[in-house]
Amino acid sequence: MKKIILTILSVCFFTGFLLAQDKHNITVKANKPGAEIQPTMWGIFFEDINMAADGGIYAELVKNRSFEFSKPMDGWTVQPVGDRPYQPFQKQFGEGTVVIVNREDKNAVNPRFIRITTNNATKDSLGLTNEGFRGMGIKKDMRYDFSLMYRNKTPGLKMHVELVDSTGTVLGSTMFTPREADGNWHKQAETFTANATEAKAKLTIWFEGSGIIDLDMISLFPEDTWKNRPGGLRADLVQMLADLKPGFVRFPGGCIVEGRELATRYQWKKTIGPVEDRQLIINRWNTEFASRSTPDYFQTFGLGFFEYFRLAEDIGAEPLPILNCGMACQFNTAEVATLDQIDPYLQDALDLVEFANGDVNTQWGAVRAKLGHPEPFNLKMMGVGNENWGPQYIDRFKIFQKGLKEKYPQLKIIASTSAEYQGERFNYLNTEFKTLQPELADEHYYNSPSWFLQNTARYDNYDRSGPAIFAGEYAAHSSHTGNTENKNSLRTAVSEAAFMTGLERNADIVHMASYAPLLARVDAWQWKPDLIWFDNLNVYATPDYYVQKLFSNNKGTNVLP
Repeated sequence: MKKIILTILSVCFFTGFLLAQDKHNITVKANKPGAEIQPTMWGIFFEDINMAADGGIYAELVKNRSFEFSKPMDGWTVQPVGDRPYQPFQKQFGEGTVVIVNREDKNAVNPRFIRITTNNATKDSLGLTNEGFRGMGIKKDMRYDFSLMYRNKTPGLKMHVELVDSTGTVLGSTMFTPREADGNWHKQAETFTANATEAKAKLTIWFEGSGIIDLDMISLFPEDTWKNRPGGLRADLVQMLADLKPGFVRFPGGCIVEGRELATRYQWKKTIGPVEDRQLIINRWNTEFASRSTPDYFQTFGLGFFEYFRLAEDIGAEPLPILNCGMACQFNTAEVATLDQIDPYLQDALDLVEFANGDVNTQWGAVRAKLGHPEPFNLKMMGVGNENWGPQYIDRFKIFQKGLKEKYPQLKIIASTSAEYQGERFNYLNTEFKTLQPELADEHYYNSPSWFLQNTARYDNYDRSGPAIFAGEYAAHSSHTGNTENKNSLRTAVSEAAFMTGLERNADIVHMASYAPLLARVDAWQWKPDLIWFDNLNVYATPDYYVQKLFSNNKGTNVLP
């Protein structure tokens, strides 16, 4: 009872403050509880947009650690850099001293590595510098874990590993001496402590001695990852999510699921296991918007499906994976797999349920156990496609619904209603879903604050004969959708709060809702507005974040008239 009152009073206060409305009396009939408010009512939507994963919540500080970007040396500089900008390339890179080697015939997942050749090198005579993701955020007295994979045939070569600031001042260092010289690949790690805080540090590796050494997966992580897990997530960002007390975590997002074409769609099986075995692909937001081009935006999948499931578990939320159903983004290529090619897509969905819930004696349950989680993740729901529409979607959705329900009848299936909340596409899908009856239909709303205020009653008289509603993506846009001038503000937040009262009031049909997008890097974003902003050292909550927190932390159990 107290929680419900808190929500009503808070929204009334903010609305009154902003709009200077007259006072109204509110009578709550506490003895007549109505529809149950689902535990999953308020959740979070994660998508790798705005550098939310690499360079964001995934705590890796080295950019292009395995040299797999389109430009293999992107993020890296050969040292020392001379007065002429072409000198490192002409004298050192590509002529034997520093060479990128491609072994695609032997390792298609991680084909490239870097080969360093030295001859009586002294410290400061040959090195590699990594710029990080717009620099590296380094904290005083923090331990940093440096690691790499190497192949070495002759002993004697040493590496000086240093964190430096913009002036070249060393912030922390360690000596790295390869322990093996047998010509095989090995992984080795060293740790060191930073002596100062710096938002734009860089990592430099200086080579000393003579020899030939191959390097790959050059990595640097801070000690203070979430739950102190090696190679884990950025703790301050995860804490912001945990503080929301979300009912669910939707992953890996929306458009990222589809890909610009099917070749760049999200494939969960390629995102689990050792990080060196996870195949990097270009991020679809890399060049989506000409005005916000981010050519160094790739997906390493260090944050993969196992990490998503574990994140949801850590913060007490239900996992909600969204899978590709054989359709690329219809706003881009609209590429589809033919119906006789859908079986592998469906099998991925079936295998994911087994991965999440299966006994350790099942094929995919055993994989989960090997990754360190023998207990099931208790997956209860799954989304089929994202912002897909038309007869081609319905044809593929039917195959998924039939296949999933035959094997897992208790699994809740969430269907797409396109990217629109009204109109011909939306109406066609709604009509089909009245027959197909998926458990939930995913509706999206990106519109002006005035639209949100005017649509607080959207579901008051909504047709109850179809599936329940998942308001999977919504945000008030201060300018217009896709405009780089959009801002998070008190006005957008209060309009969303007003709309959310309508969602909660209709809890008999609206079972889930999530603001989108979730995270945005201040110096590498593609889309505005966003719930949480961050840089290399800091996290910034928006007014919209506090509205989400208000509702989610004070969720009632029933609607009261």
